[in-house]
Amino acid sequence: MKKEIKRIQGIISISAKGTGYVKVPNFEEDPEIDFKHLNTALHGDVVEIILHPKGKGRQTAEVSKIISRAKIGFSGVLETEDDLEALPPSGGKASKLYFLKPDDTKMYTDILIPEKNLGGAKIGQKVYVEITLWKDPQKAPEGKVVKILGKPGENNAEMYAIAIEKGFNSDLPGKVEEEAKKIKSLGIKSEDYKGRRDFRKTLTFTIDPEDAKDFDDALSFRILPSLEKEGFGGGKGGEEFYEIGIHIADVSHYVKIGSELDKEARERGTSVYLVDRTIPMLPEVLSNDLCSLVPHKDRLTMSAVFIIDKNAKVKKEWFGRTVIHSQKRFTYEEAEHAIKNASLPLHKELAILNNLAKKLTKERFANGAISLEQEEVKFVLDKNGVPTKVIKKERGDSNKLIEEFMLLANKKVAETISKGTKKEGGVFVYRIHDNPSKEKMEDLAFFLRSLGHKISLVNGAIPTHEINNLLKSLEGKNEANTVHRAVIRSMAKAIYSTKNVGHYGLAFEYYTHFTSPIRRYPDIVVHRLLTDYLKGLRVGKEKLNIYEEISRYTSEREKFASDAERASIKYKQVEYMSSRISKVFKGIISGITEWGIYVEEAETKCEGLVRVRDMADDFYIYNEKKLELVGQKKKKKYRLGDSVRIKVKSVDLERKTIDYVLV
Repeated sequence: MKKEIKRIQGIISISAKGTGYVKVPNFEEDPEIDFKHLNTALHGDVVEIILHPKGKGRQTAEVSKIISRAKIGFSGVLETEDDLEALPPSGGKASKLYFLKPDDTKMYTDILIPEKNLGGAKIGQKVYVEITLWKDPQKAPEGKVVKILGKPGENNAEMYAIAIEKGFNSDLPGKVEEEAKKIKSLGIKSEDYKGRRDFRKTLTFTIDPEDAKDFDDALSFRILPSLEKEGFGGGKGGEEFYEIGIHIADVSHYVKIGSELDKEARERGTSVYLVDRTIPMLPEVLSNDLCSLVPHKDRLTMSAVFIIDKNAKVKKEWFGRTVIHSQKRFTYEEAEHAIKNASLPLHKELAILNNLAKKLTKERFANGAISLEQEEVKFVLDKNGVPTKVIKKERGDSNKLIEEFMLLANKKVAETISKGTKKEGGVFVYRIHDNPSKEKMEDLAFFLRSLGHKISLVNGAIPTHEINNLLKSLEGKNEANTVHRAVIRSMAKAIYSTKNVGHYGLAFEYYTHFTSPIRRYPDIVVHRLLTDYLKGLRVGKEKLNIYEEISRYTSEREKFASDAERASIKYKQVEYMSSRISKVFKGIISGITEWGIYVEEAETKCEGLVRVRDMADDFYIYNEKKLELVGQKKKKKYRLGDSVRIKVKSVDLERKTIDYVLV
């Protein structure tokens, strides 16, 4: 009998060495696909694979079919070489081969570009190329230049290259810009105020970063003079209650389903925040102006309004369309000062809000939320975009205050709609965070124990309070960031979905994204669903596939945006260190492998590799069980979290890598 060929579908991951791996359920190790069996598959593609007969070593396989491409566009430098084999039989001038050397280290082949497809690009320029033809895996793919980005090493060219490769073009289509300008020219019309609850005379303000241009959210606040007067009974005599409004830009009022603006926003999925620029989801006439909750102007909003007691318990809630008039634009720093200084404007109001926020935080963690805050850095750039300084971002009470009230609004919107539609089987878009897998929890427990921490597993998971206690005990210590990263890596990825499984990290049964519609498409969708719900309309199961596809696609776009943001930070870190060759810094060991130790510079978080071959004082062996490098003669050990002194040996801006040596 002919043996049946086992075909399996999955997403392929490709290493920098050009070896592929596809995750297969119930396999101890992902099947390995060597270069000659990739069959044109690229990193992130959905592929079909055929497993080879099992030998003694690792399971191998080959790609039999490309089901869908993750991407076809790559940025890099246009290069050429004389093709001597292309000489005509009678002799004559040699033709030239043009090719792209991709920046993406996962792209294992150059892309050939016929002369007719150069699009005016010149040798040595940074360009963006799309693959047009690739049938023969033994030959390089053909492509065409879609966009000339500039000169390699120039800030604009490099940042543009990072963004466009992830599918984020800085330029919006002309018809989208025109539609936005038309909406902006009409402004807020008199009929737009109808049916909206008016908050223009209620104290309202925004708190945002100093360099923010788009203000998604504002808070309104008032102490209720009389509960009975407000139509709310049951309060004890003399007990203070607060009305707190979380007001969110009413983007869905302007961005209608099926419009050019809507199609473009849906395609982009999110705004992207690179080191030196924002690539907005919506045209700036909307994102930075008409939709933005700027001070001293009427603005249309969607709001979640809560009556809250002094213990931060929600006693009454209201959702609907509103109009506000922000009286004050705080930066986080200004709000921080106002919370702490009784002589500053709005101190009392901000101090009350801060006190309530702390109680909301305490309740979250009591319910099992996990602390996933990590230290972040910010670059100070010169006029050419070159980093001159790296500073740590501070997260004070003002940041946490805003965060808690946004979480409250997101949670309550999800709760309200979910409970309201449960009986009727309506559709909603949740922000979900699944429980971590037992396998990843076991790996994390092993890792933490190898560092000397006592960790218990209960039903295959490390209790959240245990993780929080560990993270708290490590504050200010060398290994804090390393442990934090390991905890985050062990978690599932938060995504959008129509199927609610709750939010593990926040310890919420129901959660969504409602508070940032200027920069996230799912929030616009949630606003539309909330508007329908408040009108008594329900989105039926017949539209489930539409919203599931929106959820899947926007989750993917969010990941690409995050990758672009990280790549821009990494580029600037490498660029920063490129002018500091041979300088000595203090570092913390952040990773250990058989080929060397990864070290994070203490102040700037610039991570680089100390190669084993450069550790000339001894012969070092990697101990995988204890995650350490051990010198065979002197028995010196290098472990995660150890402090070391490092010197910058070299940098590679193209590959975004830093090489350090120990001193």
